[in-house]
Amino acid sequence: MGRPQTRSELLSAAAFSFARLRDLIDAMDEDERRATFPHSVRLTGREAHWARDLNLRDVLVHLHEWHQLLLAWVEANQAGQDQPFLPAPYNWRNYGALNEEFWRRHQQTSYEEAWNLLDESHRQVLALIYSFSDDELSIKAYFPWTGTTSLGSYCVSATSSHYEWALKKVKAYSKALGKE
Repeated sequence: MGRPQTRSELLSAAAFSFARLRDLIDAMDEDERRATFPHSVRLTGREAHWARDLNLRDVLVHLHEWHQLLLAWVEANQAGQDQPFLPAPYNWRNYGALNEEFWRRHQQTSYEEAWNLLDESHRQVLALIYSFSDDELSIKAYFPWTGTTSLGSYCVSATSSHYEWALKKVKAYSKALGKE
């Protein structure tokens, strides 16, 4: 399946990938859900997130925080407040530091709270997507604040694409646990 374009495709892709992530995590016991990833998982890839995210909580809050970015960005711009997607002083060249800030912010968040935050923000993002028409989601620059991109592209990035990113991490952990 190609990149989702319509509201229906966006909602379906987000729900499908989220369910896959939930099912993979649900197959773990409580101790595994709270455990620190083995060193081998943190060395899986070269990208900074492999070393940054030490457990499932870190992955879940990362997804939640990117939902929050999308929700706040759309709300502000719909209200007439010109706001970029990434908060100052961050941009697309230094957003890794924003991810680190999210990580630091949630070091006292429990696994259960992280899951609840993600579950709720996922629902909010689905409701947001549902509130827009196919044209509003798929036409590039339909809204001046999306620049040369479509709103749907941002939604895909914050949902199904990001969930697939998380699935890779959780699958690596699951494999290290001997579950795959």
